[in-house]
Amino acid sequence: MTRDTTSDTAGRPSVHDTGTSAGADDLAQRLSVLARDLQRFATSQEVLDHIVATVVDMVPGAEDATITVAQQRKTARSAAASSERARMFDVLQSETRQGPCLDALFEQETIRVDDLATEERWPALAARADELGARSMVCFQLFVTGNTLGSLDVLATGPGAFGDESERLGLLFAAHAAIALADAQELENVRSALANRDVIGQAKGILMERFKITADEAFLLLATASQQTNRKLVVVAADLADTGALGS
Repeated sequence: MTRDTTSDTAGRPSVHDTGTSAGADDLAQRLSVLARDLQRFATSQEVLDHIVATVVDMVPGAEDATITVAQQRKTARSAAASSERARMFDVLQSETRQGPCLDALFEQETIRVDDLATEERWPALAARADELGARSMVCFQLFVTGNTLGSLDVLATGPGAFGDESERLGLLFAAHAAIALADAQELENVRSALANRDVIGQAKGILMERFKITADEAFLLLATASQQTNRKLVVVAADLADTGALGS
């Protein structure tokens, strides 16, 4: 059995001492707390922000974190970042259209970089390593939603900051984070659908009262206005509820 003898200032084994049952129990407890914490948030953006703030404390060697999302290489952006340096990393990847996070996104694998400045896989990005201020990183694929891909990326200012343990813990963290993010997105969709239904129902009620027509006839009026103005039905309904006017 291997053992990382790293300890905290009080002499206790750190969370990275996963070669012992105590270390494994501590890790399991922290992941359990993470899962509960992520479930508290109502929006996907809150989940993303908490992920990047927490992963820095969970992954050995991590100093910054970002979540990169993209539909194609030229549109990569940072959906959440723990610092301006982490956000700038996504900007540079987007500008050069290359980098480890993009590979993690599109090749669906974990990418570990020991020293970006000497890395030959992404020469354009490596040439700007000093501009970035980060030398080592690990990138994990986080989610796939339709055509949108995402990766969770941890960065460090020095070379060789991440080892096998960093990669293993990062994968566990990313798995928990992906589940929480999917739950938050589903909740947002449900809330949006309920809100849309309420708005459309309110608009139908206005038309039914105004023209003394049935619910089906009121909905047909809304649908016709939507087609004629090339706007979504819920937008037409919201305008009617706000202004009393049907279409414009």
